[in-house]
Amino acid sequence: MNKHHVLKGTVAALVATATLAGASGMAYAVNGKSADDLAAHGAAQRIENITIGNTQAKNVILFIGDGMGDSEITVARDYLHGANGTFDGLDRIGQPSAYGDTTVGTGQYTTFSLGAGIEDKNDPAVTPVTDSAASGSAWATGTKTYNNALDVDVYGTPQMNLTELAKAAGKATGNVTTSEIQDATPAAQMSHSTLRSCYGPQGKTDGSSNNAADQCEVAQLKENGGIGSISEQMLDTRADVTIGGGAKYLHQTVQGGEYAGMTVWDQAKAMGYETVEKDVDALNALQYDGKPVLALMADGNLQTQFAPSVATKKDPAKDENPITCSTNPDWLGNKNANGNSASLADMTSKAIDLLEANPNGQSNGFFLQVEGASIDKQDHNANACGQIGETDDLDQAISAALDKVDLNETLIIVTADHAHTSQIVEEQPNYALSTVLKSRVDGAKITVAYGTSPDQMYADDDAPKFDEVESSMSHTGTQLRIAASGPGAQRVNGLTDQTDNFYTIAKALGLASTADDYKNLSAGMNYAVNVKDGKVSLDVTGLNGDASFSYAVTDAATGQVVAQSGGTEDNADPISGVRVRTAQTTSVELTYKVTEGKTYKVTVTGRQTGVALDKEIQIPAQTTSEVIPGKPTGGNANAAGNASAASPLGKTGVAIIGVVVLAAALVSTGLAVRTIKSRRFGSAERR
Repeated sequence: MNKHHVLKGTVAALVATATLAGASGMAYAVNGKSADDLAAHGAAQRIENITIGNTQAKNVILFIGDGMGDSEITVARDYLHGANGTFDGLDRIGQPSAYGDTTVGTGQYTTFSLGAGIEDKNDPAVTPVTDSAASGSAWATGTKTYNNALDVDVYGTPQMNLTELAKAAGKATGNVTTSEIQDATPAAQMSHSTLRSCYGPQGKTDGSSNNAADQCEVAQLKENGGIGSISEQMLDTRADVTIGGGAKYLHQTVQGGEYAGMTVWDQAKAMGYETVEKDVDALNALQYDGKPVLALMADGNLQTQFAPSVATKKDPAKDENPITCSTNPDWLGNKNANGNSASLADMTSKAIDLLEANPNGQSNGFFLQVEGASIDKQDHNANACGQIGETDDLDQAISAALDKVDLNETLIIVTADHAHTSQIVEEQPNYALSTVLKSRVDGAKITVAYGTSPDQMYADDDAPKFDEVESSMSHTGTQLRIAASGPGAQRVNGLTDQTDNFYTIAKALGLASTADDYKNLSAGMNYAVNVKDGKVSLDVTGLNGDASFSYAVTDAATGQVVAQSGGTEDNADPISGVRVRTAQTTSVELTYKVTEGKTYKVTVTGRQTGVALDKEIQIPAQTTSEVIPGKPTGGNANAAGNASAASPLGKTGVAIIGVVVLAAALVSTGLAVRTIKSRRFGSAERR
C-alpha cells in the first residue's frame, strides 16, 4: 500500500567513564573546544538538549549516501532528471508537504574527526577531513574518534552504538548496504574496532591466508583475549536483518572461543542465523521465521547500476562527444530468469518487511540503517557513471521505504558520511581529470572534474592511474546536507554535527544516550556459572549499557586468579575483554579453569560504564554423566575463557603467536604486561 499521503595514555575505568560525561546544559556548541574536550561522549553536539515538536517515533530509518556531498547529488540529478528535475525520494525527504508529512527538517552538519589514524590514538587532534569509519562512529555512538576507528573513543574504549541501544530497548534492528558488510559505515552499527581493516579473525582475507597481524591490533583478536574482529562482532550484535556484500570474509576460520575451528559462516549457522550467500532468489523468498537474517549477496562490494566511465585529462574531443551511462549487466538490480532482483531498493523493501513482521518490530518498532556505499567508491575512482548509478539506487531505496511506512510514526533521515571530490565545472580543467556527460533528460553537457588525488594521476602512457587507495581521489571536509521527515525531523534544521544525528535518533526512539543512561542499563547485570555437557561457562546477563566487559575468577580459599579476561589489569588495552551480546546471554568458557564443588569469587566489570559486580559462586555438579575434573592450566590466564585448547593458533600468524606465548610466560611468573601498540597502522585508508 502506498503511504505517501499518510502521515592521553591508556585510560582506566575512571577515565573511560569521564569520556562519557559530555557537556551538558548548553543549547549550542562553544567555539574553540580543544580536541581533548571534543573527545568526550556528546561533546561535539551543536544543539544539546534541544527538543522541537513531536519527537517520538516508533521507527527510524537512516539512509546514508557514502561520499554523497552536495556535488554528488547535483551531478546525479542533472544527469538523471535534468537541472530542474527532482529525485523522488532523495530530494523530497525534508521538503514540506512533499508526502503529506507535517514534520520535516533540512540542514547541514559538520563532519570533522579527531585524528588522521591510529597514530593519534590517545592523542586526539582536530582533523578537518574525516574517513567513513570516524564519521560512521560519530552518528552511531555520539562520540568523535580518529580516522580508521570504529565505535571506540580516541582512547580505544568501545562506545555503545544505536543498534545495540535499540536492542536494549527491545526494538528490531537492521543493517543494509551495497558494500562489504564489514566496511566502515555498516560496521559502525555492529562492531567496535581500533582499526577498520580488522574484517575477520584472519584480517581482510578470503580465509586462504592470514594478515590479522597487519590489519588488527593483536589485543582485539579473540585468541588473545580480545573482543574479536568485525565479522565475529557482527554475529554477537545479532541484528535481526543484515544484508550486504562481503561473503568471502566469512570463510575465515574462528581462532578463539567456543566456535574455534569453524568458519564464520558455520558459526553464524550454529548461532541460529538464517543465512543466504549470493542467492538472489533465496533473498526474495525470505519470510520472518524467528531467526535473524544474514544475507550476503557478493564476495566483495555489490556491483553498481551503471557500467564505469573513465575520467581523463583535458581533451577537446570529449566536448564534441559527451558520454551517456549504460546499465551494468552484473548489477543485481537487473531481474534474473525468475524475475527476481536485489537492488538497494529491493534489499531495503525486504528488510522493512522482515522487521515489521518481527514481534519486537510490531510492538516496539525498529531501527534500520541503509547505505548506498559506492557513491564514495566510484568517486575515489573518478567514475562519474558509477557514482550516479549508486545515487539513483539510493534514491529508489528511499522511495521504496516511503511506499511501506507511515510518516506519522516513522522518522526517515537522509544524509551522508563525508563530502567527496566531484565538481560540476564550466569547462575541462588542465589540473584535473574530467568526464563530459550528456544529460539524458535535457541534453545539457555536464563537465565533471576530479582533482583531489594526493598523488600523480598519470602512468607513463598518460593513462589515468588508480590502485584503489594510494592513487585514488580523496574526501573533502565540507559540511553535508541532512534532511528528515517524520517525528523528530525538525531537530536536523540549521547547522548541526554528525554526533547530533545520534541524539536525534536516540531521542526519537527513546533510547539511552547519556553516561547515566548507560549505567542504568548495566545496573541490572547478573551472572551465574552453568555446567552442562562437559563444559563450564560464566553466563552474564543485563550488562546492556556496555559493549564489552572484563572478568576475573579467583579461588576463594587461596586467592589465586584461575581465569581472567584480557584487560583485567588497570593498564590493559580497552579492546581486550569480552564482547557483550546486548539483550542476550554472554557466555565465557571456564572449562578446565575451575573445579566442581569449589567456591570462587567472580568479578565482572563493564568497560564503558565501570559498573562492576563481585560475588562468590560455587561450581555446581555436572548435569550430565560426564564430570569435568578441575585441571590446573599453569598457562595463559589472561586469555582464559576466550581461547580454547583446540584453538588453531597456527593460523593466526607468527606475530600473534609470539604475543600469546610471551603473555603466557609473563602471567605464569606473576608479571603484568601490556601489549605495546604498533605504529605500522598509521596510514589511513581514504574511504
